[in-house]
Amino acid sequence: MNIPERKVVLSLMAHPDDAEMLCAGTLALLRKAKWEVHIATLSPGDKGSATHGADEIAAIRRAEGAAAAEVIGGTYHCLESRDLFIAYDQKTLERATALIRRVHPSLVITTSPSDYMVDHDVASKLAQTACFACGIKNLETEEPAFEPVPWLYYADPVELKDRFGAPVAPGMWVDISSVIDTKEEMLVCHASQREWLMHHHGMDEYTVAMKTGSATRGAEVGCAYAEGFRQHLGHAYPQENLLKAVLGDLVTEREA
Repeated sequence: MNIPERKVVLSLMAHPDDAEMLCAGTLALLRKAKWEVHIATLSPGDKGSATHGADEIAAIRRAEGAAAAEVIGGTYHCLESRDLFIAYDQKTLERATALIRRVHPSLVITTSPSDYMVDHDVASKLAQTACFACGIKNLETEEPAFEPVPWLYYADPVELKDRFGAPVAPGMWVDISSVIDTKEEMLVCHASQREWLMHHHGMDEYTVAMKTGSATRGAEVGCAYAEGFRQHLGHAYPQENLLKAVLGDLVTEREA
């Protein structure tokens, strides 16, 4: 397949640290392949603290998101919805579409359609529609429409399981063994999350949790660490596997 001229990838997920947990290894590999990287969140993580007020923790987490993106020379964006209130509505969809039109990515990575919390599910739906809508001129935003529809991939859900606890099987694995230290460096930029997860989830050592999930995926294809993805293959979306075309042998596709 022909690799698109615009080597731009956008991760569009719900909260600061989602990309760092779920797809930062692949983003780092794409950056090494000379792709431009953008990391966007629907919310600034304003509910994620037991010690800071909403505005204070939002400012902290925006800064952490920017620092994490900077590790690989990427750019951070926040669409300023609020935690627990990320909505599939006209205003939010227009903001997401405008972002995609402004960044003009060839490849978009979002959250799993079924995950442990609704914010992730809604972020996934918003990304799907915003990709589809980026070329619809009658959906007017401050940014001009463009075609064709970007490639869209869904990252693994948190803990590799859906909302019912059933394991989610990826359609492909990306070997991130060579960049696992970079992924960890990006994740530890989100220092405020450790405090929040300890308080709310009873979970410490979130970098260990990240590595455990990555090691689980790696073991499935015989490498140290991997990230799993499923490609959106619905009508009007690209059908070729762009990740495979760009990353080559680092991508293992599920056998038909």
